[in-house]
Amino acid sequence: MNMNATLLGQAIAFFLFVVFCMKYVWPPIMEAIEERQKKIADGLAAADRAAKDLNLAQANASEQLKEAKQTATDIVEQANKRKAQIIEEAKAEAQAERDKILAQGLAEIDAERNRARDDLRKQVATLAVIGAEKIIERSIDKDAHADLLNKVTAEL
Repeated sequence: MNMNATLLGQAIAFFLFVVFCMKYVWPPIMEAIEERQKKIADGLAAADRAAKDLNLAQANASEQLKEAKQTATDIVEQANKRKAQIIEEAKAEAQAERDKILAQGLAEIDAERNRARDDLRKQVATLAVIGAEKIIERSIDKDAHADLLNKVTAEL
């Protein structure tokens, strides 16, 4: 019986140990395990959210980069159009200025030509008067008359 009592004592001790463990040891361990599982699950969910947020941020950044590139392209295109417009305006202004300068030059040439004609007319009139005076002073001689006409012609 001694052995049976020992076995029975060991069985009761084991049973009491198991009951004690189930009542006092296992609940905190199970609670810690469940808390750890919850933290891991929360961490995984947070990692999934972070991955989704990262993908969304990358998509937004990509979209903003596309928009920025499009805006830059639009600005460059507008600048090129404005440059072409400025060049055309400058060409038109240069053409107008050239035409104005040419018109002034032609007007000055015409005025100078008219002054030269007037001077020439005055000189011809003066020579004609001088020639007429010389003809009248001399006797009307054919040779003298021809000589005087040659001199007047040479002076013209």
